Amino acid sequence: MAYSLETISLSKNFGALQAVLNVNLRVSQGTIHSVIGPNGAGKTTLFNLLTGFLSPSAGRIVLGGRDITRFPAHKISRLGVSRSFQITSIFPQLSVRENIRIALQARTSMSYRFLRSLSRDDELEVHSREVLVKVGLEDKEDLPASNLSHGEKRILDIGIGLATSPQLLLLDEPASGLVGDEIVRVTDLIKAISRQMTVVLVEHNIDVVLAISDRITVLCYGEVIAEGSPYEIQHNSNVQEVYLGASC
Repeated sequence: MAYSLETISLSKNFGALQAVLNVNLRVSQGTIHSVIGPNGAGKTTLFNLLTGFLSPSAGRIVLGGRDITRFPAHKISRLGVSRSFQITSIFPQLSVRENIRIALQARTSMSYRFLRSLSRDDELEVHSREVLVKVGLEDKEDLPASNLSHGEKRILDIGIGLATSPQLLLLDEPASGLVGDEIVRVTDLIKAISRQMTVVLVEHNIDVVLAISDRITVLCYGEVIAEGSPYEIQHNSNVQEVYLGASC
């Protein structure tokens, strides 16, 4: 079995608070692997460890067979890991296309000219357009990002993550605040993305998780309490107890 991402006894404490404890996570290549749990379960801390925003207190992180445990965020990004955030990280006053283009620029030799117009750079323009088509925002490319609906902003944020052509995409609450058709549009996009890369998903909407995940890991107070297929997680008594409001 090929693993895109693996953690070995990964732990993170903040003083006396143990946010993540001995987490062994194996994400198979080309799958959607969801991490769920109640508020305070350690999901965001785990994401911050995987992407280099935090350093672990103990344990290891392995990406495609390479130990990246102490790598900083920018180095992990350049190894093909991209991430969206629970709060969208778009530039609201820039156009939809410019938001994508800035993400592309960060991966090129031109990244030091951050504020310089790149309208003449054909390669970046073509790639920006390709990303917009992939996420279905090509008809909004010239609009200020602030004019997008909440669901479209979520999609743009995913597009920004895709712009760097990652091998592994981590999505933090992509369905947060979405309703109805917006949820369908985002979940359809995630499923389409997973045909090209591995996706790790943190999501509170359990219906979304059960519908699109290949495998699910459940955290509670920083520890893994269950892992399995959507069917196995749905019928796991420990998981049912946690989501019915009992203590972990």
